[in-house]
Amino acid sequence: MNRKCNGLLQSDYESAVTNRGNLARIKELFGRARRGERLTLGFLGGSITQGFCASRPELCYAGRVYDWWKTAFPQAEFVFRNAGIGATNSQFGCARAESDLLAYRPDFIVVEYAVNDASDQHCMETYEGLVRRLYTDSKKPALLLVHNMRYDDGASAERVHGRVARYYDLPAVSMRSSIYQALLEGRLENETVTPDELHPSDTGHELVASVITDFLERVLAEADCKEPEAVWKEQPLTQNAYEHSRRHQNDNCTPVLKGFAADPSEQDEITDIFKKGWTASEKGASIRFEVAGSCIGVQYRKTIQLPAPVAELILDGDEDRPFRLDANFDQTWGDKLELDTILEHGEDRVHSVEIRLTETHPGDKLPFYLVSVISG
Repeated sequence: MNRKCNGLLQSDYESAVTNRGNLARIKELFGRARRGERLTLGFLGGSITQGFCASRPELCYAGRVYDWWKTAFPQAEFVFRNAGIGATNSQFGCARAESDLLAYRPDFIVVEYAVNDASDQHCMETYEGLVRRLYTDSKKPALLLVHNMRYDDGASAERVHGRVARYYDLPAVSMRSSIYQALLEGRLENETVTPDELHPSDTGHELVASVITDFLERVLAEADCKEPEAVWKEQPLTQNAYEHSRRHQNDNCTPVLKGFAADPSEQDEITDIFKKGWTASEKGASIRFEVAGSCIGVQYRKTIQLPAPVAELILDGDEDRPFRLDANFDQTWGDKLELDTILEHGEDRVHSVEIRLTETHPGDKLPFYLVSVISG
């Protein structure tokens, strides 16, 4: 690729590498690819990874990185697994890492949550839990951390995600110090990169992919220079309560139902997010779980089809402090898989989680949909 033709300079690609990290696993993977092995490439993140605003799935950055591997190593066989789900964060990513990605035994994983996570301590902890869960998998996948950002104001969680990258000596590349810098300097126009100041266009996805593949090409150029794998840090950077998070859905648990019913429909793919849960339409309906852990989250559907039901969550029988679960969504882009944190760093034990429908309307177009309870 001609670096200057797409608005990025060689210096932008160099600046994009915010942490070189330990490259032993990537170099070992290159050796396996050269030998013609079968390798699985995994991508885990939000809507940018899923490919929002790309005109075709294969033109999203993940598809383009997959193409780079196939071109660089034509003798190898590659399996592509895109586990991106729009409007979701690393807290959910940690809970679904096993079922949506690790179950497919990936050899290489790109992690992308800098837009969907907040730049706070909570997201640094959930992101660390996700990184630890992926890196310590028995397959020993090579990880590359990717920091995307908003193109109108540069907002992202790179500050806290970068701390995790440096602590574990993992390679990381940033769009803030590459693509965004070119925008600030007038070498790129926003409308060329993104139609909505967030999701890359086809050109934007090509730019994001070029930042990633430029880094991979640099590693490939020095692949014969072996290096020992970094010593794993058993002591986490945060309290790390999310590493072993678990989703409770209707295919793996049996809560007590009073007016709620399990959704029997099949899930076609992981982006078919309102499946394996429970629904209710009548005021007073309830569902009760017993879940173990010190952190608890609840996932439910917020819908643009108004009006919608409202529920409350009672934790450990505390009627004086209910949590409101309002299914009315005030945006217009579509229904959202909401994730509310109900308990964080509480007592590590079995907790009671009861959800009751407290408000319904004659014009409700959809029932209340409880997707899962997450505990860690």
